[in-house]
Formats: sequence, structure tokens, C-alpha cells
Amino acid sequence: MTQTSQTPRTQLRIGPHTVQPPVVLAPMAGITNAPFRTLCREFADGVGWGDGSRPPGDGGSGGRGLFVSEMITTRALVERDAKTMRLIHFDGTEKPRSIQLYGVDPVTVGKAVRMIVDEDLADHIDLNFGCPVPKVTRKGGGSALPYKRHLLRSILREAVTAAGPLPVTMKMRKGIDDDHITYLDAGRIAVEEGVTAIALHGRTAAQHYGGTADWDAIARLKEAVPEIPVLGNGDIWSAADAVRMMRRTGCDGVVVGRGCLGRPWLFGDLAAAFEPGPEPPAPARPTLKEVAAVMRRHAELLAEWLEDEERGVIDFRKHVAWYTKGFSVGSEMRKRLAVTSSLAELDALLAELDLDQEWPPGADGPRGRTSGRNRVVLPDGWLDDPYDRAGVCADAELDTSGG
Repeated sequence: MTQTSQTPRTQLRIGPHTVQPPVVLAPMAGITNAPFRTLCREFADGVGWGDGSRPPGDGGSGGRGLFVSEMITTRALVERDAKTMRLIHFDGTEKPRSIQLYGVDPVTVGKAVRMIVDEDLADHIDLNFGCPVPKVTRKGGGSALPYKRHLLRSILREAVTAAGPLPVTMKMRKGIDDDHITYLDAGRIAVEEGVTAIALHGRTAAQHYGGTADWDAIARLKEAVPEIPVLGNGDIWSAADAVRMMRRTGCDGVVVGRGCLGRPWLFGDLAAAFEPGPEPPAPARPTLKEVAAVMRRHAELLAEWLEDEERGVIDFRKHVAWYTKGFSVGSEMRKRLAVTSSLAELDALLAELDLDQEWPPGADGPRGRTSGRNRVVLPDGWLDDPYDRAGVCADAELDTSGG
């Protein structure tokens, strides 16, 4: 595909909702809970560094962009699993409220969507057909499911019908592997069933997060389904990458996942990059002192959300390596930071760092998982016929949320 000089659109429509800039936070298990969404929204609103007119946490207009919940399994939602009910909590500043659902049984998906509508739990529903992890694909879900064309159609039809006025979108991958590419067929089915927008991760399930995302596939999907917005996902590590993807592919927006791990301020860069002007502003380059302040706030938000300081700080541990990537911190200090269990302990360790360090070159670029899997775990006989429903039943539903 040829790259154009066309200025990317700065406004995206998802049903009745305007998303400006056209940027979506990708659902990530154990990551995109309410505290992390709050951080990302604050930076998108220009108050993440605490230097705006509103105090951190105020939330303003809800954040410039769309910030999606962790993956919620339809079975767990219908059964009102306690963890799931916590994960679908939105504060009053999150507008629109966006939930991503996972399911493999059309009836259960329909029940979950009707529950969301009847109880006013969200303003937008996204369906997960992109997750490549084995515990999902072995059930026939996530990135395995679009191979079964009739099953995909049934799920989309149930969801769209049950959603009524709420927009339903979907996120998918190119296919299971290079021999089982499904995204163009899935895109046409989505349009025919009334899906409002499609996000495509330019990798197969077999690639997992390895190799390079195929942006040309995003361009081909946009050409194939001009009726609805197409969002591109994969290898967006900076605001410049997002602009380049939109120019190259003609997609209507971008979905950002691993690029914001330990960098919630990326959403500030993205908001600025889509402002009109001759050149996008330089990206944020925080000092370690500024990064440490964000780390402390992230841990505090988790403690408040979980209503337990120890649990919040423990949950924060997974973020330490992402926040400190590239800085001269030292392996021993990283280990100590990764076993903290109180805010006071975290404060003491952060105070020991050389906080005057400037942003290091090694902190840019890829982060998070980067390996491929090659083999996709599937139900027995899954690939025998792309149109039957072998191996899929209500029991195939996962019973826990969050991925």
C-alpha cells in the first residue's frame, strides 16, 4: 500500500459517540482497570503531571479518546461474579463507559448484552475476537473464533440485537495463522450484522506479539468495509507511529496497547499529535522524578480502588519494570521495588533513586510481550470445517474475567 500525505482525521464516530482524538486504549488483562484508565485519561486531558487547572483525579470531560475496560467474560457477568462486577465499575467521569466482552456462546453473549443495557452498565460494547492466549483459544474464543463464520455471525447478531441503541464494535486479528486468514470475511459479516466499527490487530494468533504488525492488512480491511470505521492496532509505540499508521492505511483511528505500559502519558502525546498545526509537538520526556511521582499515584489509585493498601501495592508490582525501563536503577533495586507491600515502603525506595536522571533513549520503542507462539491451541477438530460449530457450547465460556 502506498503512503499518502493526507492529514489523518482527528475525529472518530462510534455510534452516537465522538472520539477525539481517534485513539482507543486497548483492553489488557490486569492492566486497564479503573486506576490505569484514570491515569491515561488525565494525561489525555493534559492534567496528568499535576500542572493543569484541575487536580489529578478530577477526570474532567472523561478523557480525550476512548478507554476500554479489561476483558469481561459474558458468563461471569451474567452470573454476577464478584470480581467481574468490580471490573465493570466506572466512575462518573468516564464518558463514554466502554466494556469489552468475551464469549463463544451466542445465547450467553445476548444475555450479557441485555444485562448491560437493562442495568445501564455501559455506553459502548466491544466484542473480543483478538485474544491469542491459549486458555482463550482452546475454548474456541478470541482470535480462534472468526474461523467459524456461522458462529461469528450468530454472536454478532445476538449482540447487536440485544444492544439496541448501544453501539457494538469488535476487535480481531488477521486470522489463526498464515494458512487460516479470516479478517476480510469477518469484516464483511460484521458490516452485514450491524457492527459499528472494527479494530484489526495486524498479526495472526500464531504470531502472538512477535514479529512486525502487518499494517497493509489494515489498509485492505478499510478498502473492504468502507461503510464503517476501521481502527488499526499493532506496533504503535509513539504518537508519531499512530499518525504514520493512519496516513499509510487510511484507517479511521488507532488502538494502543503495549505502547502505554509504564507510559500512561503516551495519551497526552497522542492528544497533542492530532491537534491542528504544522508539526506535532515533541513527545513527553519525563525525568525519573516525574516518573516516580506517576508510579506512586498509580499505586495509590490501585489501593483506593481495591480498598486495601497492601493488595493495591502488590497489584502495582507488575508495572515497576515498565515504568523504570531504560533508567539506571539497578537489578537489586528493581527486585526491591517489585516486592513492596505498602505505600510507605514504596515511597522509601523511590526516594533512594537518582531522581535527577533524564529520560533515557532505551525507554523508547517496544515494551511488553514480544514473542511469538507459532502453535495456536484450538479445540479438537476446530479447523475441519469453517462453517460448523464443532466443539462450541455454553460450557466453553470462561467463568472469570480479566483475560
